[in-house]
Amino acid sequence: MIGDIKFDEKGLVPAIVQDAVSKEVLTLAYMNEESLKKSVETRETWFYSRSREQLWHKGETSGHTQQIVSMRYDCDQDALLVQVIPAGPACHIGAYSCFREALLGDDLRESVGNRYAIINELERVIAEREKEKPEGAYTTYLFEKGLDKILKKVGEEAGEVIIAAKNRDHEELSWEVADLLYHVLVLLQEQKLPLDRILSVLEERHKK
Repeated sequence: MIGDIKFDEKGLVPAIVQDAVSKEVLTLAYMNEESLKKSVETRETWFYSRSREQLWHKGETSGHTQQIVSMRYDCDQDALLVQVIPAGPACHIGAYSCFREALLGDDLRESVGNRYAIINELERVIAEREKEKPEGAYTTYLFEKGLDKILKKVGEEAGEVIIAAKNRDHEELSWEVADLLYHVLVLLQEQKLPLDRILSVLEERHKK
């Protein structure tokens, strides 16, 4: 399959690295044939540095490795999409993603009419919190406390949803369901289970 890849005149191919769980684009790097082979063999990302003119293993010094889930190439065979589970921030400045500066504002999602855009945004923020762990953030607190704390919160919020529904209070129910959805998304991130997997299960059940 590596033989199918069309490297440019410098022997390089661009590799788009994407979080396999949140679907956030983490970085754009380049691979040559050797780094691509190493990536396939080790199931971790290896790239070619154009400035240093040498191979580099992502996370070799920082520990922020990227476990490869899948690799695909585009229809022209001259670009790669690498889906990974990151062990830490992707960016050298310590950020979850290298793509942090916006050319278009955050209101773009509203203009395209995506009613579920907030779920995508929550996925991104939760994944970012897990990797960057900003001090004082509630999501950071949950990840630092670990699975048992997250499971406890999911159980508590499910109970609150039941109580709000029994009270037939739409305002209360809206808040409690929102809390439950948030904590479920945190749980999925902790388990490295993409929401897409859940949606595909729903789709399969619907077909039946």
